[in-house]
Amino acid sequence: MKKRLLTLWFALLACAGLGAQEDSLYATRYVMRSFLFGAGHANVLDTYLSPLEYEGPEVRLMYENMRMTKLLGGNVSAQNLLQVNFSYTKNPAQTARMYSGIINWNYALHYQFRINEQLKILAGPMLDLNGGCIYNERNSNNPAQAKAYGSLAASGMLIYKFRIKRYPFILRYQANLPLAGAMFSPEYGESYYEIFSLGNGGKNVRFTSLHNNPSLRQMLTLDFPINRIKMRIGYVCDIQQAKVNNLKTHVYSHNFMIGFVRNFYILKGKNKLSMPNNVTPY
Repeated sequence: MKKRLLTLWFALLACAGLGAQEDSLYATRYVMRSFLFGAGHANVLDTYLSPLEYEGPEVRLMYENMRMTKLLGGNVSAQNLLQVNFSYTKNPAQTARMYSGIINWNYALHYQFRINEQLKILAGPMLDLNGGCIYNERNSNNPAQAKAYGSLAASGMLIYKFRIKRYPFILRYQANLPLAGAMFSPEYGESYYEIFSLGNGGKNVRFTSLHNNPSLRQMLTLDFPINRIKMRIGYVCDIQQAKVNNLKTHVYSHNFMIGFVRNFYILKGKNKLSMPNNVTPY
């Protein structure tokens, strides 16, 4: 009898171990990817180049990859988000043009609070890196301003699944708030020639936080299927602003996005397994 009980006990442990391995397998293989294209309006100010605000159209590309991890019992999802935006703006008198291009990369880890089958609330830290350039064709002395800054941010997300009759929808809202980081900036009146050729650079890398870099990125998306294709429409409100070295800069962007979403999992064997809902990132 004891031998039978021990055999049963070890069999249960083995099944539990296999189940845990299978859950972690699902968690690391199930992936949500999306690609969006958007267009909208941008308001750009950089007092290193001009004291005036420039306004005009902007285009934006967005790629997102989201999957579950093994962290904290498999309740943490990883989000990889890449955005590229380009704007073509003019001054109020329409006599000068300014071009702006920024690449933004985010990596976030969100703990998922599953309120019920329809609602999830996600929260966690995010790494936010940015690089690009603003060019003013009117200037001859200082025609361009480099953009390089990064921060640790707080990120939150709300995901709500609902149906209208039998038609499924997924609504998501996300907000990212930079908390502390660093930014490259020339000093007031200092040229790039002085910094890089003459070696007379001053304090060109400055600490940033909410006091001098109050920025916020927000995103609202809606997923819905059309036949076998899952579409996504959305709105991005990107507020980037800073005041360092007595220079003010901001880029306010509002873009309407459209694209598609692909949900899949990576196969490493011949047999495809069913995917439980509690390990899906989205």
